[in-house]
Amino acid sequence: MAGFSLRGLFTRRGLIAVAAILGWFGLTVQLYLILLLRWEVGASLLGGLVNFFSFFTVLSNTLVASVLTCALNLRISRGQAFMLRPAVSGAVAASIVLVGLAYSLLLRHLWHPQGWQWLADELLHDVMPLLFLLYWWCCVPKGELRFKHIGLWMLYPVLYFAYLLLRGNLLGLYPYPFIAVDKLGYPQVLLNALGILAGFVLVSLLLLGLDHWLGRRQSRPL
Repeated sequence: MAGFSLRGLFTRRGLIAVAAILGWFGLTVQLYLILLLRWEVGASLLGGLVNFFSFFTVLSNTLVASVLTCALNLRISRGQAFMLRPAVSGAVAASIVLVGLAYSLLLRHLWHPQGWQWLADELLHDVMPLLFLLYWWCCVPKGELRFKHIGLWMLYPVLYFAYLLLRGNLLGLYPYPFIAVDKLGYPQVLLNALGILAGFVLVSLLLLGLDHWLGRRQSRPL
């Protein structure tokens, strides 16, 4: 039986494994904290689970951890092949970069988490965006993205926003202050959403440009 090897840890596959573990760990800690708080106040744990998956940060980090896990080739399947498509990895990269930017620009100053919440916060908003961007840069085949992909990628934040409006209308709960219709009103919330969508498109265009540039570099003869 092979022993633990630092050399094995720092192979490309080993680094992807570390990134995947950190992603799932951050999500697990955040879920535990939400459920613990619900338990302490006697609220529904099922409601806590729904609340957990109502955050764009959680959904995007789940996609990140899933892609990284698929990249380990632990099991060959159609689902794995789909998740590893450059267009899918590009969509996930755009989404998780948006998570990091939006949090730093709009939300970080609103609270100061401590302890395990701080750890989960750092992993989901800072560490995983950087790690997945590094994975996308080094491990995802380049030169396959097209402008049409950005239109498809936009469906994710648009459908998510529509879900938040529907959920907020039914429950009066909004996971982010910049989409709180009860406090800001629909005109301001729609304006905020358009601004964030514009940021997503800009990030996507940047990734598209990098994809084309790196694809040309890789195709040049030595």
